Amino acid sequence: MSVVAGKRILVVEDEALIAAMVEDMLKDLGAVVVGPASTIEKGLALAGSEAIDVALLDVNVRDQRIDPVADVLRGRGIPMLFATGYGSNIFADKRTCSWIDKPYTQETLASALAKVLRPTG
Repeated sequence: MSVVAGKRILVVEDEALIAAMVEDMLKDLGAVVVGPASTIEKGLALAGSEAIDVALLDVNVRDQRIDPVADVLRGRGIPMLFATGYGSNIFADKRTCSWIDKPYTQETLASALAKVLRPTG
């Protein structure tokens, strides 16, 4: 059984094809998808109101950085995995951010989410 099985995962992704693919991947892994949100505004609404175990966030959504959504999630203590096609150089502090390079497979997504969900200590 997958580590993400039964987890509520917020997906913020503006590319409809990618969002549908990610939703299918997560459902195949047994996760419950929250969203997907295709705008920062929708992402903010879901991030602030829904029960979420972890979030998968596209770094750039319709030419806007995902930072406002990440700030809300960080304030709620919700772990995040950023998805990017730009590499890790876009993160100010690579030690505190978890990311996955686009494109990714279901296996790499599951592995990255498992690392983000792993308890620290």
